[in-house]
Amino acid sequence: MDSLRDWIKVLEDAGELTRISAEVDPHLEISEITDRVSKEQGTSNKALLFENVKGSAMPVFINGFGSRERCAISLGKASIDEHAQRLRDVLDQAPPEGILDKLKMLPKLASMAKWMPKKVGTAPCQEVVIQGDDVDLSKLPVLTTWPDDAGPFVTFPLCVTQDPDNGRRNLGTYRLQVMSKTTTGFHSHLHKDARRHLGKAAERGERIPVAVVIGADPYTCFASVIPAPPDLDELLIAGFLRDKGVPLVKCKTVPLEVPATAEIVLEGWVDPKELVTEGPFGDHTGFYSLADLYPIFHVECITHRKDPIYHTTLVGRPPQEDCWMTEGIERLLLPILQKQFPEVLDYRMPFEGVAHNLMYLRIKKSYPGHARKIMNAIWGLGQAMFTKVIVVVDEDVDIHSDSEVAWQVLNHIDPQRDLEFTLGPIEVLDHASRAACYGSKVGIDATRKWPEEGFTRDWPEAIVMSPEVKQSVDKRWKEFGF
Repeated sequence: MDSLRDWIKVLEDAGELTRISAEVDPHLEISEITDRVSKEQGTSNKALLFENVKGSAMPVFINGFGSRERCAISLGKASIDEHAQRLRDVLDQAPPEGILDKLKMLPKLASMAKWMPKKVGTAPCQEVVIQGDDVDLSKLPVLTTWPDDAGPFVTFPLCVTQDPDNGRRNLGTYRLQVMSKTTTGFHSHLHKDARRHLGKAAERGERIPVAVVIGADPYTCFASVIPAPPDLDELLIAGFLRDKGVPLVKCKTVPLEVPATAEIVLEGWVDPKELVTEGPFGDHTGFYSLADLYPIFHVECITHRKDPIYHTTLVGRPPQEDCWMTEGIERLLLPILQKQFPEVLDYRMPFEGVAHNLMYLRIKKSYPGHARKIMNAIWGLGQAMFTKVIVVVDEDVDIHSDSEVAWQVLNHIDPQRDLEFTLGPIEVLDHASRAACYGSKVGIDATRKWPEEGFTRDWPEAIVMSPEVKQSVDKRWKEFGF
């Protein structure tokens, strides 16, 4: 899939897309329909293509990643675990020692080289170029998603920025509140790469160029929300997922490059010292994020295909599309977590934890205090530092069953002994912390306690029926009339 259109066709061929020809309003109505579909209230959960949007000539595509199955289809696999295994194979490559080992590595290095972005001279995303007084963001069918939102927001923008010092590119998803025909807010969180770029620009007394892509191929869209390490180009991740490089074209008015097959591109500048009140906005937490000061994005040029499709997403109380994307990211990044911490057998972030409030960790416990070690490791790891509650369990616990986790944890803990509190950075959208971006976190050690951890009583075994009796009942089951 090289474009959004390819993506739509693949989903439709798989029976995972519904076309809606009736006129719909981008003000609240599309979001209400999408919310019902996401929660399967009255219909099955599908991707949606609204073909007749009030006030705009552009169709609206939404909910493309909105289920486990659609995430896998959208990324070209039967399961995202297949991409995770590919990543594991790359990580497991030992450095070549002798000349023979180096020669053996050449085919693999050639395979990796094809993941790099590729430059092209012309592109579908620049079939139409709009500049000067003709720039008008109101012609885009930007959704107003919830009643108390401050206005319409672009919710799936792929924002391209670069480090003012070294020129390294970042691709991130930062919402854009449309404020006029040529301006939006630029909601770059304190801990994100774009904010770091803006900080460097502020020190230099400069503004930064920004390009916003709306409607790319699914691999690039997915890569834009992965919490990659600083200075790792997300387009390289997209290339890994696609197994070929993303074609890039130079922007018309700013010194940046964008995916050539995109639907719409906004080009402009952000001055880090020019701030505006942005928000409130109904966010993925299920609550409105509060209004705050953020920089202004000045749009000087819009390029798009001749018949562009507007790609967006809905965030709100789970489950929504972003929940399934988070699960996909969780599965994809498991090999990286395990490479750093081999004791981690699996991890999971339940939807209700909205990505940063709750993480289950299943570990192979090898020494006293092991659970607390892994808690602190997670709190020191990139965006995982925001995790408000970490629950660590033994290797025999099924962390994909909330019922089992609750049963095991509540039976295993002595609250005073097994809760580990710490203070540190908190996600910007956490409304309950004692201060913006700063507050407390807790780790729960629900592993079996060892004598070295001060537990001298016998630890009981869980009740499990003997295999012999289970097999016997399996054979006789029909005799019981069930």
